[in-house]
Amino acid sequence: MPHRHHILCALTAAALLGACGAKEDLKPPANQPAPVVPVGADRAPTTEELTTPDAQARPARSDELLKRSEQREPDDFDLPPPG
Repeated sequence: MPHRHHILCALTAAALLGACGAKEDLKPPANQPAPVVPVGADRAPTTEELTTPDAQARPARSDELLKRSEQREPDDFDLPPPG
């Protein structure tokens, strides 16, 4: 019976902690200096620019299916293993 009590307490704590997230925009702390402007930049990046991943971090996905078999072009660097 004590085992069920621990599980119930853990689930209740997880539910309470999951519900305490903030729903408003983040703001910089008061009385703190502004973020440093990156070297070579004219201005500090905005929050939107900092939180939007670039193409390298999130590459586009190609969902194009192979519709028919095609002969591969010869590859000069596709060599057999040595030995």
